[in-house]
This record gives sequence, structure tokens and C-alpha cells, in this order.
Amino acid sequence: MRRFSFLGWPTVTGVLIAIILLQFFPQLLSPPVTTVEIRETPLPTHVSVGYGPVSYSEAVEKAAPAVVNIYTRTVVKQQQYSLKEDPLFKKFYDLGDMPQRERIQSSLGSGVILNSQGYIITNNHVISGADSIIIALKDGREAAAEVIGTDPETDLAILKTSMENLPSVTLSPSDALSVGDVVLAIGNPFGVGQTVTMGIVSATGRNSLGLNTYEDFLQTDAAINPGNSGGALVDAHGNLIGINSAIFSKSGGSQGIGFAIPSNLAKKVMTDLITQGRVVRGWMGIEIQELTPNLAESFGLEEMNGLIIAGIYRDGPAHRAGLQPGDIMLSLNNKPVEGRRSMISIADFRPGEPLSVEFLREGKHITTEVTVGERPLTRPNS
Repeated sequence: MRRFSFLGWPTVTGVLIAIILLQFFPQLLSPPVTTVEIRETPLPTHVSVGYGPVSYSEAVEKAAPAVVNIYTRTVVKQQQYSLKEDPLFKKFYDLGDMPQRERIQSSLGSGVILNSQGYIITNNHVISGADSIIIALKDGREAAAEVIGTDPETDLAILKTSMENLPSVTLSPSDALSVGDVVLAIGNPFGVGQTVTMGIVSATGRNSLGLNTYEDFLQTDAAINPGNSGGALVDAHGNLIGINSAIFSKSGGSQGIGFAIPSNLAKKVMTDLITQGRVVRGWMGIEIQELTPNLAESFGLEEMNGLIIAGIYRDGPAHRAGLQPGDIMLSLNNKPVEGRRSMISIADFRPGEPLSVEFLREGKHITTEVTVGERPLTRPNS
């Protein structure tokens, strides 16, 4: 009995110490959670329609410190040209592989610091294939950055730097924008240094441009040039509303048609890449075809709202819900289907969420519920 008593006291003491520690440090039992700091503004209230400030210097002063220049270096291997490359020479002499030399290819772009944790958003095409990435702040500081994650389907990428005392930008909901709102584009065009241009929102919801898989662009006439990619599109108050991404140009320079990825989409991509390492997208498992006037007439439709289901992925969410090729989707969660942009909205659903689908089959209106799945990384069989 004395032996058991001797062993029991240390055990009881250890349990008591553990209880006391958990009272003061409850996080010891909790798994580590990655949190993403984002500063956002509420929906703006327009108090004076048709009027704007004489100067946008306050907006620039607020946003510009968070816009960085991005310099990348890529090592490119190329063969040395010599007589050995001549076909006749090779016919008579087999000298093995040609020697190679390395060439450093540099490129530049822009990025936006999203929070004090050091996360930076830019375009994927700015840093794709880079061997080293350097960011330069407006205050003159420079530092290396690492790639946290990329999403080629929206042409976005997230970088991170360990630099301290970083400025950051405030996000504003892009769905509150209207055509005609004043916007400012901030970036590093042609490597001349940080530059600000002004314009308006020319259009919203631009898609089917063939640039990305998921397109929901803001269009602006604010000058965007090579080197502006990944930079900030801000509103008249200096809040981030988009990431400058592409231009339509026959000359290579700005011709008043620029495209930016809206802040709502950028926020989702950033949060998923940081917290999960990938972008989680809702998926129905269908291939769609847009209605034409002739097709609408053949189906007896008075309007061209809707999308034709051209294909169904076997055992996908739509297949399990009973949808078939040839069905015409009319609404999703009671919202009319308006072209491919409606399909992009499905990506915003989380896997497992229910989605009410109204469709037309052989002249009959039918409603069914689809349980949204997660879009696979590889293309499934149809």
C-alpha cells in the first residue's frame, strides 16, 4: 500500500498542474488556426450625386503606400549556336548534346499589400515561373517574397514577405460599384516608378473574354499599361475595389479599355489560398451552351434568358439531381440565369450547400435541388 501511495501523489499533482494550466491557457487544447486580417469598408452611401472632389490626393495618399513594385528573375536555359547545329555537320558527326548556357530574364509588375501580416496579392502571370521575387515599397524598402499560392483560373497569386511595419490597403465591396464611378489605377507601368491614373468604371461583370476560366471583370478607362498588372484599382476614397489585370490594345499600350479583377473575387481567392492552400469552388458538374435567337425560338422561349445543359458529368451533383443534357436552366435559387456570369456565381457556393434549379424540359417547367459539390482539380469523365 505504501508503494501505491508513493506513486499516486506525483500523478495527482500532475493532474492538478494540468488543470491549472488549461484554466489560464485554454489554447493548448485548440488546434492552430490560420487567420487572415482584412480591413473592409461598409457599403458606401452617396450623399452628393454628380459631384466629386477637386483633388484625389487624399485617396492616393491612403492607398499608394500599400502598392508595391514586383521584380522577378527567371533563369532561362538556351543552347549555344555553333557549327554543330548545322544539319549537314550533324549528319557526319555525332557529338552528343549541345552545350547550354543560362540567361537571366527579368520582368516587372505590381502588387498590393493586403494586411500587416505581409500578404501581397498580384497577378499569377506576373510571378509565374519566377526563380526569385523582389518587392519594392514606395518608401524605398526592398525585400524578397515567397509564393504562398496561385490560382491560374482567376490569374491571381498570393505572396508573403517577412518585412515589418507594413502599410496595407482597405477593401471596399466591388458589388457596390456603378458605371460612372471614379476610379484610380496605381502601379508601376514600364518600370518608370509608381504612377497614378484616373478614369471611371466603364462596365461591370465583363466575361467571355477568353482571358481566364473565371471572369467577372471591372472595365475601366483609367490608363493601364505593361507593369500595371497586379496593381491596385481604388475608388475615390482610396479603398481597393479591384486588381488591375489586362488591357485590350492593338498597340501594346493603353487605349482606354482595361480590366480589373473585382475585390470580392480577390478576397475569396486570397482567403482560400492562405487558409486552405487552394481555392474551394462550388461545382454542378455540367457543360453549358448559351442560347442564340434561333435556339430560343426552337425551344419556344420568348426571351433569351437561360443556358442549355450541353453535357453532364457522370455521378456529378447535377447528374445525381436528375438533370439531363438538353435541359434549359432558367433560374438558380430563384434568380434568373443571365448568361455565363450566372455559372460563375456557382463557384461562390460552398460544397454541401443546396441549390434550387429551375429548368425547362420538353416544354415543362421543373424545379429540383442540387447539392453543390467541390470542383475537382482534374477534369472528370462526362
